[in-house]
Amino acid sequence: MAKDEALTDAPAVAVLELLAQESPPGHFQELLQRGRRQKLPPEQLAELERATQLAMGIHASANQRRQREAVMAALVDTVHDMTAPYDPDTLLKVITSRARRLLGFDMAYISLRKSEGGSYIHSSDGDTTALNVGLVVQESHGLGEMAQDKGAPFWTSDYLNDDRIPHREEVDEVVRAEGLHAIMAVPIFQGSAPTGALYGADRVVRHFTPDEISVMRSLADFASVALEKARLLDRTQTEIAELESEGFKARGSIARMAYLNEVQSRLIAQVLDGGDLQDIVRTAADALGATLAVGDPQGQILASTGSDAQGEGFAEAEDFKEALTGRAALEARAAGSPSALSENLWATPVAAGAEDLGVVLLKAAQPPAPEAERFFGFVGQIVALLLVIQRSTAVAAGPVRDELFDDLLAAPLRAPRQLTHRAWQSGIDPDGSYVVVLARPEGGEHGKAVVWASSYAYRHSGLKTVQGGCIVLLLPGSDASAAARAVSDELSPLLGRPVTVGASGPADGLAAVAKVYQESLRCLDALIALDGVGSAASMSDLGFLGLLLSNDHDVDGFVSSAIGPVLDHDARRTTALVPTIEAYFTSGNSPTRAAEDLHVHPNTVARRLDRITDLLGPGWQKPARALEVQLALRLLRARDVLRRQRESDPQAGIPGT
Repeated sequence: MAKDEALTDAPAVAVLELLAQESPPGHFQELLQRGRRQKLPPEQLAELERATQLAMGIHASANQRRQREAVMAALVDTVHDMTAPYDPDTLLKVITSRARRLLGFDMAYISLRKSEGGSYIHSSDGDTTALNVGLVVQESHGLGEMAQDKGAPFWTSDYLNDDRIPHREEVDEVVRAEGLHAIMAVPIFQGSAPTGALYGADRVVRHFTPDEISVMRSLADFASVALEKARLLDRTQTEIAELESEGFKARGSIARMAYLNEVQSRLIAQVLDGGDLQDIVRTAADALGATLAVGDPQGQILASTGSDAQGEGFAEAEDFKEALTGRAALEARAAGSPSALSENLWATPVAAGAEDLGVVLLKAAQPPAPEAERFFGFVGQIVALLLVIQRSTAVAAGPVRDELFDDLLAAPLRAPRQLTHRAWQSGIDPDGSYVVVLARPEGGEHGKAVVWASSYAYRHSGLKTVQGGCIVLLLPGSDASAAARAVSDELSPLLGRPVTVGASGPADGLAAVAKVYQESLRCLDALIALDGVGSAASMSDLGFLGLLLSNDHDVDGFVSSAIGPVLDHDARRTTALVPTIEAYFTSGNSPTRAAEDLHVHPNTVARRLDRITDLLGPGWQKPARALEVQLALRLLRARDVLRRQRESDPQAGIPGT
């Protein structure tokens, strides 16, 4: 009753009471209907209607303000979320999720502009298919491209039915698959240039209000700032990581440099303490974690370490042999500093002033770091220093060692005990095995050859002297042929002219050196007489001539060198290859007549001859080889006859009987 009286007395006051109580809009309509039912006077009814109308407007404005405040509060929360230290990709996902919740969209997504034109969908929230993310939108098509081109928001209440929009089928297909109608796109900027667009979409027709568009634009602006910050942070973190990596590398490089400096000091100490070249190379190779070899100017390996992938020694690897004398090595010598020869092979020169002493080769899986490259150059210098010191030492000790060698060549030996003592002092083992090599340079002065011989003998722990215009070398070992070839291979290229080399040995102990020297002289004379000037050979290489020229007439050695493989085959398999050779030569090299003499089929002789060829090599029937084979057969038969005579008459071999 009191409410009805208030309505009758003061309709506007009744409306104000509802407004003060923040009553819902329905209560105002009920108040107006009650006034009409009470049949208020026209003036009061008009006042009530006007008051109700104004109250509804005030109520709507208040609701709108509260909604805007709520949206702004949510926007502030969103901006706060975007200030977290996200990487760009994660931040884009946060923005799409917040945009969808902020304005109640069914779906929100972000496109980014491509450098070649157009854009692509980077991230999405609320999608129901897998078609959206990664979708490429061609340039000047779709709402996002329009918004970026104009730099302003674009929206539609029903995308597929809006003819203002330039459509493309691949975009429309995704819109249909997602069931979208209303779509809004707002540009995202980086500075003043658009870099993408923020989308909000509903699956029903929806008319976006100016407030919603404004909020969406504000969100896009905040997103632009946050993205720029995230990109800057990501770039900064990348730069920090790179700096840390560079710092780590720098610390590692400094530690490596300190280590290599310590190794340099150690190498210098080794040289001053009289260390040999092999020790120097091994220490340097260990420091570099690589394989090293030192070669002289003629391409001979002086020292090496390691082996290749097939287990072949470094000095025997073909690529290293080629590198020692190849054009690339010459270029490295000309450059005067480490140079790459191939993908995994480097060279540094070994030089003393303008004199070329050789080259150091390095083989590694990876190119050397700058500090390792500098150390590699130092290795070339320290090797040069060692070679110069060794040469100087050899020259200084030369007269004493030469005098010792001259005394060893004299026959008979004078003061053997004193010679033994002098040999020990010179680093020569009195009981060792040695070969004697004579080298005769053909033409020109011998000064360079003599200097080389001093260094060569010193490097190989031997002795050198000069006798009758020939260089004489006493070298440890038992293979005279190999020693002769090695001397020829090194000395002849050095002099640039032929060198005739003869050798003999081994001499077991110093007492036999003089005898072996005489054999070497005869070997050299034989080479010259046989028109072998510029060649290299030992007594064993001369065949039956070596047998005739040698002091001990080593018949067994000659027979073994000529037909040893055939004798061994007959002994192991009880075959008759030796009688077959004899019958073959006796018959004038006729397999048929040889078969008749042996009482076997000609095919049997043919098979035996093939086997003999396998054992002796294809050249055994050539005149020179055939002569040696026949002489060996005759010596073999003569020795058998003598042995049978001794067996039948034991007194036959005793003088005076």
